[in-house]
Amino acid sequence: MIDLIPGGLVVCVGDAMVDRYVYGIVERVSPEAPIPVLRITREAGMLGGAGNVVRNLLALGAHPTLVSVRGDDAAGEELAALLARHPDVESHLVVELERQTPVKTRFVAQAQQLLRADRETTAPLSSAARHALVMRAKAVLDGAAVAVLSDYGKGVLKEGIAAELIAAARGRPVLVDPKGTDYGCYRGATLLTPNRHELAEATRLPTGTTDEVITAARRLIETCAVTAVLATRSQDGMTLVHADGTVHHLPAQAREVFDVSGAGDTVVATLAAVLAGGAPLAEAARLANVAAGIVVGKVGTAVASAAEIVAALHHQDLAGGEAKVVTLETALEQVARWRRRLLTVGFTNGCFDLLHPGHVSLLRRARAACNRLIVGLNSDDSVRRLKGETRPVQSETARAVVLASLTDVDLVVLFREDTPLALIEALRPDVLVKGADYTVETVVGASVVQGYGGKILLANLEEGFSTTTTIARMTR
Repeated sequence: MIDLIPGGLVVCVGDAMVDRYVYGIVERVSPEAPIPVLRITREAGMLGGAGNVVRNLLALGAHPTLVSVRGDDAAGEELAALLARHPDVESHLVVELERQTPVKTRFVAQAQQLLRADRETTAPLSSAARHALVMRAKAVLDGAAVAVLSDYGKGVLKEGIAAELIAAARGRPVLVDPKGTDYGCYRGATLLTPNRHELAEATRLPTGTTDEVITAARRLIETCAVTAVLATRSQDGMTLVHADGTVHHLPAQAREVFDVSGAGDTVVATLAAVLAGGAPLAEAARLANVAAGIVVGKVGTAVASAAEIVAALHHQDLAGGEAKVVTLETALEQVARWRRRLLTVGFTNGCFDLLHPGHVSLLRRARAACNRLIVGLNSDDSVRRLKGETRPVQSETARAVVLASLTDVDLVVLFREDTPLALIEALRPDVLVKGADYTVETVVGASVVQGYGGKILLANLEEGFSTTTTIARMTR
């Protein structure tokens, strides 16, 4: 179903902002007050709010258009510059002179948020800014497949603007990421996506259990005349309730939760992108649930790409071991998460055709030298170039699955070159492992690893085992 996404035009109207991250290390408590001292190491700014919805739409292959308001200030210039980095986004930023462009600054140490500081204006738009925003939104809605209203309560959708845009959509799906307690302003929308807490506040009903969530969602459907409600419930997954009474419960997908920032943006963006491709709402919700599980495993306001969602869906249908077979992009993200936990990363590589005790021994010794082990696996074409046209005996898929089933292996990454040098340069392992039949000078990537302070381990091999010898015996 994910292949339906490319080509879908999605218009997003709402509160765009700058998400700023200040990263550092905490090593002591301040002598001035019982607070941690953050030694800042780097800072990063990215699109937030409705802008983050747009980032997620881009990652999924959709064609987004953003309509929002910014202030005539430095943060507004930064917001415009961040949008300019994405030439595939059609953006319409109305400038309001007295408005402060929203900025959320998060201070992060060792993958944990210490503090969030907000700068913002929450007042309704001026009459001139309101008119400009509505006119631009209506103009781009004519060519849209789906509309998203991303309400962060900063004023862009206040004073009847949301209702006016829902009416202007003329039957197109309108998805609302709501804010506040009065959802009557979203009357007539297709879908509302409150979280559990927001659902409770909007309906004044309990939402602690699945049945209570369903009851509260049905109350919203009745009072707001919407087609459906998708309630996001953190560790309890999501519950989709239709006006016809149909209910779909989707269990949580995340294996590790590092940061929930922007997860709601990912959900509404995935829903919009999939609906724009013609999929039914239940299928769109299933993919949105998968996407949410991906982004909460990342640090910061993150996105889930179409490739990551496809991989996650693929892994759901396979044994747990095969889920370790990943792309280089996914491996780099996982390595970053491991390093934030101060885990050491090891790397070894090979063809691993007809896995034998010698291979197992090498992998065991490699894993003993690090906290996490990545195996670089030669593709079929690479093996043929190295070993001849009769090899490999097993396909790259079969070899990868067998390797991934071993407890000593944490990730398997295929490479199509003759050597894993590019893989080593990208992953920057702490320990590079090869068999003792090599010397340090002949290990591919050794100089790279030693150059940044990594170690080379030449592991003793179990004697008497060889894939080539085994194949020769089989042939005889």
